[in-house]
Amino acid sequence: MPKHPLAEVFGYPISNFTKEAKRFRHNKLCPFNNRVPSCTKDKAKNPLGVCSIFHDDNPVITCPVRFREGWIIAENAADFFFEEGTLWTSVAEVNLTDKKGKTAGHIDLVIVSYDDRGHITDFGTLEIQAVYISGNIRAPFEYYMGTSDRKRNLDWQGKANYPKPDYLSSSRKRLIPQVLYKGGILKAWGKKQAVVLQKRFFQTLPQMPSVDAEGADIAWFLYELKKESKENRFKLVQEEVVYTEFGPALDRIIRPEPGNIKDFIEVLQEKLDEQLDENPPDAPTLTDIVLQ
Repeated sequence: MPKHPLAEVFGYPISNFTKEAKRFRHNKLCPFNNRVPSCTKDKAKNPLGVCSIFHDDNPVITCPVRFREGWIIAENAADFFFEEGTLWTSVAEVNLTDKKGKTAGHIDLVIVSYDDRGHITDFGTLEIQAVYISGNIRAPFEYYMGTSDRKRNLDWQGKANYPKPDYLSSSRKRLIPQVLYKGGILKAWGKKQAVVLQKRFFQTLPQMPSVDAEGADIAWFLYELKKESKENRFKLVQEEVVYTEFGPALDRIIRPEPGNIKDFIEVLQEKLDEQLDENPPDAPTLTDIVLQ
């Protein structure tokens, strides 16, 4: 089991000391089709070149650009949007606005089909969501990058604010609002949406009712990183595709699963008792009534 949080730095496992891996680290390059050759995550001049971290012995993707490896996500999305043989390409970071001109956010990739004259005939959108990190990832990153031998046996166990994936914030603060608002506009237009996630992230979401590909508004493309021991690299591999309709899927995601009301009332009673200076009234409490 890894004793450190860093899985990939500037595209390579931290145990990879090949000439190519050293070149990417030295020049702070991104091998995954960033909009420029360099990594620009967090800060352009001092980028946080962490592509993925270890959690429960598995690499978890924390940078959305990491999903662009070989552009397989664009190819998979095009297969969902269009018929076989369709001419297509992708356009990155397109602003989407509502009827009042208010921005709904930027679309990561728009996959467009076109005819032999270059005129757009159709399109679908692709949303990419990596996982937020709780804790401090920059500290182990800078420690690793600041040593000549890259600390081949880096041990970060027991450090304060040990980084780990924050799936709940990733879904509530980013994924759900993005899919809900942008997807509502796309649904009204009759256009399909593809969402790219790591499978282990998707498994933290509520289970959504699935449909056949032909009847789907959204295709959830789920990927994992698989270690190639010979090259000492991780490779992006599609694990599964889940097809859903827009309404039922979002209704299931945003609808909370309520806990036991008795537990909530007990907490309220405890707080009320504190406010009453530990002298609760003799009358029956709501907790007593519910528990009867």
